[in-house]
Amino acid sequence: MRTLLILIVFLLIFFEGTSAQKVIYSDDFTSGLKQWTIEKSSDETNLQLRDSLLDVVAPGGITLWFNNKLKGNVHISFEARIIDEGGTWDRVSDLNCFWMANDPEHPDDFFARSEWRNGIFGRYYSLSLYYAGYGGNSNTTTRFRKYNGDFQAFAEKQERPEILKEYTNPPHLITPNQWYHIEIIMHGKIVRYIVNNEILFDYNDENPYKSGYFGLRTVKNHIQYRDFKVVELIEK
Repeated sequence: MRTLLILIVFLLIFFEGTSAQKVIYSDDFTSGLKQWTIEKSSDETNLQLRDSLLDVVAPGGITLWFNNKLKGNVHISFEARIIDEGGTWDRVSDLNCFWMANDPEHPDDFFARSEWRNGIFGRYYSLSLYYAGYGGNSNTTTRFRKYNGDFQAFAEKQERPEILKEYTNPPHLITPNQWYHIEIIMHGKIVRYIVNNEILFDYNDENPYKSGYFGLRTVKNHIQYRDFKVVELIEK
């Protein structure tokens, strides 16, 4: 309850100078996946749409990129849950996402190397983006990073972007079969990642990424998504 009250106060302060009044994109997963580009490392990946949700069984890595490039001040939200019911790929791990992603090698065509990336996680170091890994590393870490697109540093030296914040305690890891409400706020230099009304990452970026693509990311698990939405934050 205390966490919820703190969040409400924060939102009242935060939105004092803005108006979240325009939904610019949404997907209730009832009309196919025409709004998404799929990059997957396994041909056995299974995606099904039913009951207003997207059900993904992923034997390998998969990223679903929302096809519309996001710009400026936005509020991104979606719900997701990791399924653990005894299925072959019911592994409790990796409720992840990318946002404000761009390809420095192809600044005018983000999907030019889509087939090369192919859901293979290491190749996403070639992009500039923000990354949240909720319950990663077999549900032992929740991490926030900012990628700079230096794929060579990773390929040659296995250098990864700095971990800007990390949780390892159970309240900030995945509880299977539970819906999580994920929110991402980009406003000026502010980068915020919120899970079930709790602010997990609150980053003041002096050189923020102001446009780019959003991606749902996971690997070797069974996950479901629903209620994807992007709201433009308009100055009053």
